[in-house]
Amino acid sequence: EEIQRETAYPDGKVEKVLKNGCHLIFFPNGTWKKVGSDGKTITITFFNGDVKQVMPDQTVIYYYADAKTTHTTYSDGLEVLQFSNGQIEKHYPNGKKEITFPDQTIKNLFTDGQEESIFPDGTIVRVQRDGSKTIEFNNGQRELHTSQFKRREYPDGTVKTVYMNGQQETKYVSGRVRVKDKDGNIIMDTKL
Repeated sequence: EEIQRETAYPDGKVEKVLKNGCHLIFFPNGTWKKVGSDGKTITITFFNGDVKQVMPDQTVIYYYADAKTTHTTYSDGLEVLQFSNGQIEKHYPNGKKEITFPDQTIKNLFTDGQEESIFPDGTIVRVQRDGSKTIEFNNGQRELHTSQFKRREYPDGTVKTVYMNGQQETKYVSGRVRVKDKDGNIIMDTKL
């Protein structure tokens, strides 16, 4: 672009005003700033390679050169971090966080302490504040893990519970109940 005016300042800073209305400001340390002709689009390229852009809608995009990470802050408060390995984190104004991992697993961290992970195969894991966990498998099976037991529910209605003492209880849709001790010995079976 053609230079309309150039000013050198005593501190070593140089400002160039281009005919298209852009302002370029060069600092002695190697950092430079470009103010777009609209006066609202600003790009600062730092001496270390970092780049900060301020868009007309006040969105701020900051690129960290060493980490190869981009941090975008939108005017509504949403922050998005994009890492060089493909991981993306979204930090919402209400405190919720959503992380998309390189394998496309999505993890939601809620403000009340709950977590939800959605895996590429469709499996969903939800963790409550008390540590209890619900796993929903893509084959229709469901598991509940608590401090007292682990329970698996099958699509046909069968429910198998394994208690912390090792005892197992299986309830079938037919009404049959089978209980095994920790060693796998049947201690009760109500075959109907």
